[in-house]
Amino acid sequence: MQKNLSFRSLRPFLILWSTQAISALGTAMTNYALVVWIYQAHGTASSVATLTLCSFLPTILFRFLAGAIADRMDKKCIMLVCDLAAACGSAITLGLLVLSRLAIWHLYVIQFLLSFMNAFQVPAAYVATSLLVPREAYAKTEGLQSASNAIISILAPVLGSMVFAFGGLELVLTLDLFSFGIAFFPLLLLIRIPKSESEIQEKKEPFLQACLSGIRYLGKQPVLLRLILFFTLINFLAKIGENGMVSVLVLAKSGGNQSVLGMVQSCMAVGLLFGSLLAAWSKPPKRPLSFIYFTCGLLFLGNLTLSLSNPPLVWCLSAFLAYSLAAWMNILLGAFMRTHVPLSLQGRVFSARDTLQNIFIPLGIFLGGILADGIFDPIMTGTSGLVRALSRVFGGSEGAGISLQFFLVGLLGSGISFFFWFRSRKKEFPPED
Repeated sequence: MQKNLSFRSLRPFLILWSTQAISALGTAMTNYALVVWIYQAHGTASSVATLTLCSFLPTILFRFLAGAIADRMDKKCIMLVCDLAAACGSAITLGLLVLSRLAIWHLYVIQFLLSFMNAFQVPAAYVATSLLVPREAYAKTEGLQSASNAIISILAPVLGSMVFAFGGLELVLTLDLFSFGIAFFPLLLLIRIPKSESEIQEKKEPFLQACLSGIRYLGKQPVLLRLILFFTLINFLAKIGENGMVSVLVLAKSGGNQSVLGMVQSCMAVGLLFGSLLAAWSKPPKRPLSFIYFTCGLLFLGNLTLSLSNPPLVWCLSAFLAYSLAAWMNILLGAFMRTHVPLSLQGRVFSARDTLQNIFIPLGIFLGGILADGIFDPIMTGTSGLVRALSRVFGGSEGAGISLQFFLVGLLGSGISFFFWFRSRKKEFPPED
């Protein structure tokens, strides 16, 4: 009886989650196929990088504005409009392609506009999930969402390449439009997203003040602010290490073996799926903050394993364990935020969180390459006594410099994480609403 009640209470979310996941798979296949099409048509990495920038930048720039609108307006309406805009983008791209008029600048403009709409859809969908799901099921639903994202990351390149090879970009876009219908009509006809109790009152606040209220709320909640700033630093370090440079490390240490890289990346995706399912069906820890900090420390110890080992099997095992823990940690982080942020502020607070946590990621990616090519690789080609000692640990061949970089990032990241873990054990408490 309890299982039936639980399923009944989660039924609207399960419909929304499953249909949106199918639509997300169609979108991911399209994004993959667009990258292939652009590279085949132009053969330059800069064109692919520009498309990626157009897909990423507007979401970051307009996130504060979008969070305030998501809190003040009907969440279902926002999601429907954003889904419809995405479908229009795919339809326009398909039409231009059929007419042989599709140019690369069309894709830049379309991706920029879709990224702008995505800035509004993400906070609206986040708050909608909180409104649809009982408080005690937050961790379970976070796990299901993370699991579907992992499955999409596994299937999208495989299905995208198969469909692209069979029917070209036209067939990929057609399937994307079909997946849009699977998500749009159930949301329109079957799902009712309730309004939060204070939604009407929030509309009385001046809009410009509402855009900044997420930051003001975090300023009054030291536990949440400390957690978010911690992940701002951690995300920056992760891009210099395993999360941003693992492909470079594996290729350098394996002599450019792409099969080994594919194995490691597959283990990452499977690890995400395993960790998501484990978190969805396990009991949340009693001290979530301590668990989050401690798990993050273990993740950075994985950098040490990658830097000190050479067998590909060890790399695969390390990648699987690291990404399993990362999925579990992120799910607990999302559930903790949902639990301790008022529903009326979740759109703005989550937008502020995402902006703060991601703002230095591009810098981390940039510095990761600069440090590897400009500092650590030249250091390991020297002849000093220190370099000879380091070569005994990290090797003296190609990949020694990036291994040293991973080792130092692992030490720094694990040290910071375990410091926060030790501090949280002495005093951990939920923020006041």
